[in-house]
Amino acid sequence: MFIELIATVFAGLACAGLAMLLNHATGKRLPRWITPVAAGLGMLAMTISNEYTWFDRTAERLPEGVEIAMTVDEQSWLRPWTQLAPYTKRFVAVDLATARTNAALPDQRLADLYFFGRWSPVNQAPMLFDCAGARSALLIDGAEFAEDGSISDADWQNMPADDPILALVCET
Repeated sequence: MFIELIATVFAGLACAGLAMLLNHATGKRLPRWITPVAAGLGMLAMTISNEYTWFDRTAERLPEGVEIAMTVDEQSWLRPWTQLAPYTKRFVAVDLATARTNAALPDQRLADLYFFGRWSPVNQAPMLFDCAGARSALLIDGAEFAEDGSISDADWQNMPADDPILALVCET
C-alpha cells in the first residue's frame, strides 16, 4: 500500500513536469492551471491503474496448487468508471495441493481457503466439504476429529450445488 502511494505521488510529479515542459516549449502560452490539473490527472490515472491491475498481480504470485475459486467485482458511484468496467476487489483461493481426504469418508475433503481483499490482509481458514451432501463447515472453533476421521461439533452450512468453491474442491 505504501509503495502504491509513492508511485501515485511520483506519477503526479511526472505529469506536472511534463505539463511544465510543454508550457515552456509553447512559450508559456498554456494557462497556469494546467500543471496542477496534469498532476491530479496523473495521480488519478495511477490510482485507477492500480485498482484494475491488483487482481492480476496478486493472482500471478499465488503458489502452485492454489487455485482461484471465486472473485467479487465491485461497482461504485464514487468511482464512475467502475460503472462501465467493474474491478475485482476480493477473491477466494483454495489450496488444492494440500487438500486432504479420508479413506473412511471418501465424500469429504479438507482444504485451506485463502481470502484476499484489495486493502485487507490475507485470511486463511481450513474448511471441510461434504461433496455428496453439498455442505461445508469452517474448522476454526469447536470442531473435533474422532478416531475414524469423522468430525463432531461442526457447524455445517448448506451450499448451492453450483457453488464455485464446492465445485473446485470436489472435482479434484
